[in-house]
Amino acid sequence: MIIYKTLLALSFGIALFMSGCSKDIEEYNKPAAYWYAKIVESVSEGNLDKADNYYSSLQGEHISSPLLPEATMILAIAHMHFEEYLLTEHFLNEYVKRYANENEKEFAEFLKIKAKYMALPNPRRDQVLINEAISEGAKFKQNYPNSMYYSLVDTMSTNLYMAEAALNETIASLYDRVDKPKSAAYYRAIKPQPWIEWYEVDRANTPWYKEWFEGDGTASWYGFLIPDTQSVVSRNSVVDNETNQTNLQNEN
Repeated sequence: MIIYKTLLALSFGIALFMSGCSKDIEEYNKPAAYWYAKIVESVSEGNLDKADNYYSSLQGEHISSPLLPEATMILAIAHMHFEEYLLTEHFLNEYVKRYANENEKEFAEFLKIKAKYMALPNPRRDQVLINEAISEGAKFKQNYPNSMYYSLVDTMSTNLYMAEAALNETIASLYDRVDKPKSAAYYRAIKPQPWIEWYEVDRANTPWYKEWFEGDGTASWYGFLIPDTQSVVSRNSVVDNETNQTNLQNEN
């Protein structure tokens, strides 16, 4: 009898737990205001996965709801706050494409540049993202020359130019270590902004706890492990034709 009661209580508990878990999943056909309130509640709790799911319900059931633009911007800013910059850009693109007027588009484009900028805590890790951010910053300044965000975008762009220069110097230092002087000279010559005094730009300091693993940009503790072969460095490196011809003659 005791075992029967225990099993009955356990079964009831499992059923109650499963019904609680499936409550959110089975929600549908709700007013737009209901989904909007759920989005705001989930964002305030820091549960962005749930907020994104509620947004999908709002968008799917109420495609023309006037609450959608604001919900889209709320999620874009929330994801930026939680450093989820790819999702930030996704919601901002959705906002620009579907809902924004000219003034709102300007603000959204500014936030997209800011998201790319904030996604670069270590500029030596993402050359493509730096180039994209620089390109979008230049486009913003061209499209919105009187924008209230112009000076902020200009400051971010300047920092990105210097980050690009630091990255090129890091690449050049790598070529120096593997005895590729022409490739090193090529990357040191990439200085397309004549208004920057490049000799005044110093390499960023690397924190000691990162320097152990990443080096300081000029050398690394694992440098002796890198073979002195072109394939390891880059197949597109500048080729020293005279050296290659000499090597071919020696092989023959």
